Amino acid sequence: MAIKSILRWGSWPFLFGCCLALFAYGMHIGQPILYFNLAYVFLALTLFFLERFMPHEREWLGADGQLWQDLAHTLSSKGLVQGLLIFGGVIGLSAFLTPAAEAGRGIWPREWPMAAQVILGVVSAEFMLYLAHRMGHRWPPMWAFHAIHHSVKRLWIVNTGRFHFIDSLISIVMALGLLLVLGAPMEVVKWLSAVTAFIGMLTHCNVDMKFGPISWFFNTPELHRWHHSKDLREGDKNFGENIMLWDWVFRSYFNEDRRPPVDIGIKQAMPVAFRHQLMYPFRRNYYHGLRDKRTEKDPHIF
Repeated sequence: MAIKSILRWGSWPFLFGCCLALFAYGMHIGQPILYFNLAYVFLALTLFFLERFMPHEREWLGADGQLWQDLAHTLSSKGLVQGLLIFGGVIGLSAFLTPAAEAGRGIWPREWPMAAQVILGVVSAEFMLYLAHRMGHRWPPMWAFHAIHHSVKRLWIVNTGRFHFIDSLISIVMALGLLLVLGAPMEVVKWLSAVTAFIGMLTHCNVDMKFGPISWFFNTPELHRWHHSKDLREGDKNFGENIMLWDWVFRSYFNEDRRPPVDIGIKQAMPVAFRHQLMYPFRRNYYHGLRDKRTEKDPHIF
């Protein structure tokens, strides 16, 4: 169908552009929180319907028994950590962080146009996001937290925020810390927060999209589907959160000309209940032992 062909090629740039435009207007009139939320809801609702109209994997439309756990992780990680530190601490309570981003501090080129500063901010912060993400795969103590996100059996908009809150906290502190040390103004920090949120939801959507050269520069669903592969030759790739620059630099970019696997997840056992998932990084050997012994002590753990 012609309409689906147009949507496949046009959905990602159109939706991302609309979200950026809405947020830019909110910044212009001094209402960034309101217009960020409007853009985010618009994006979520549009992707929700597109996932049903033209799914990438129909198998991923089925329930996986993790809906409430996904929502709980979103509230505890994005809602608590990102909300308080970024949209509460930065946008709503910026007076506490403003001194670190005052003019004259750091080496930030404040004389540049704001658009250029935002691009520099995304590129700079992306290095720390890339580093945190790669460490989350390569260093076992951090993988224990990041495994919560990779334990999903399907990708869709609801598990966009399925992160252990400590996993999110580490990434946020590293990325925003660098910008504040460099002396970036609060406007740049706000823009980074919005861009990361918009691309994060787009990246996890189960929509049949085509990207072409867009995937050379931005983190797209086709790249992130490889990243969730159980095969580490595919899964330990594409660590970029927003842009792919550092994956190109450090040779971790991956996008072969074939369909990414539908069977995604991790090989380790992951508890089913939210409370056990929160405890998993601290007691993973205990949970693995329970799974190996097929214990009946608590049949609801797995």
